[in-house]
Amino acid sequence: MTVNSEGHQQRMAQNVDAVEVVEDEGEKCQDIDFVTLGMFIIDEIEYLPPKPPALNILGGAGTYSALGARLFSPPPTLSKSVGWIIDQGSDFPGSMTTLIDTWSTSAVFRLDPNRLTTRGWNGYTDASERRQFRYTTPKKRLTAEDLTGCSPLLRAKAIHMVCSPARCRDLVTDINARRRSLPDYPGKPLIIWEPVPDLCTPDELLNCTNTLPLVDICSPNHAELAGFMGSDGLTPDGSEISTAAVEQACEQLLASMPLQSYTLVVRAGEKGCYIAKNGGRKKPPPGQQQQQPKKRKKKEHVRGGLQHDTDMEALFAGLLQDDEGHVAREEIEVDPGIEKWLPAYHTTPKKVVDPTGGGNTFLGGLAVALARGKSIEEACAWGSVAASFAIEQVGVPTLNNNKEGGGEMWNGVRVEDRLAEYLDRVALSSGPFPN
Repeated sequence: MTVNSEGHQQRMAQNVDAVEVVEDEGEKCQDIDFVTLGMFIIDEIEYLPPKPPALNILGGAGTYSALGARLFSPPPTLSKSVGWIIDQGSDFPGSMTTLIDTWSTSAVFRLDPNRLTTRGWNGYTDASERRQFRYTTPKKRLTAEDLTGCSPLLRAKAIHMVCSPARCRDLVTDINARRRSLPDYPGKPLIIWEPVPDLCTPDELLNCTNTLPLVDICSPNHAELAGFMGSDGLTPDGSEISTAAVEQACEQLLASMPLQSYTLVVRAGEKGCYIAKNGGRKKPPPGQQQQQPKKRKKKEHVRGGLQHDTDMEALFAGLLQDDEGHVAREEIEVDPGIEKWLPAYHTTPKKVVDPTGGGNTFLGGLAVALARGKSIEEACAWGSVAASFAIEQVGVPTLNNNKEGGGEMWNGVRVEDRLAEYLDRVALSSGPFPN
């Protein structure tokens, strides 16, 4: 579903009136593990003085989440299981097309020469890594209809979205309806929801709780979670992220939803991530039908009230036992839930060059891990490792092939080596690295 940079430049030279979607016919049946509804954005990043600004940087939630999934999806097959949509305007740099092509993903390029590419300004105004953002050109949001235009993307196992609670509900409802209309219904996808920062406010808390039943993972960062609760999520002196505030906010949010199990993954910068999942009735594994309890035969009982000589022990024994004399009650397996911190991969600030996109990259890694059957703890480990590659430089990490024949490398490091190191550090086991 990609287009080469030469062909892109030729089309840019033509004054085409309609949006052009480029797909390869041979890839229409590609299985997609991950797709994002995050936008592609060309970034301008302004740092605190004396660090100069960075211009024309490959960015956006769509780009970075696709990167997170791609890090764990080596070519030739798994890289094509990562899907995303790139809306190109008349100002789209050809060098970006060339760079994206090197990732070998199932990227769908949509060219519209009558508009500008979505661009954004990112500003870091203090040392807390709190980012301010604004669009500098009109944005082009993605919808469920955009996925319908490319059937493999609509069938994705996991879908990532960055939006308000209300828009998340609309998107999930529309996506599920469109999937049900396909000739072979692929079932519901995993939904990884990243709340949009501007609407993480106390006024939106009820909307947030109403959205949780529709998603599999809700993942705000520490500031966004705190925003729902009307606080800043920092320690009393404002010097660092408060882990206690994160835990308390998760407890309050999950306690308000007692009748079902929900999972929150809070991204907390240098503190790592916090997994909060409330307990409840454990669901059977996918595809495994829950056994129906045997119907008990009706017993003959004397009608009427209790008598002074009624044998109470025999009466209750008859009520509680089945025909074979065993206690007849349904056994319910209970999920105890999870409350767990996982550390950030980079433990020293000097390793972090630019945090922009780290959270999106985390969620791309997490989502593709869940799509491939990993536990939530291991999926968060994938996310932590993915984020580590995104924040080591301005923009995206450098991809190159290992000259010694050991597969591809990002920033000169094999992803599987970094993952193995991290899993060992946090005492988590893992299966073989995907290939």
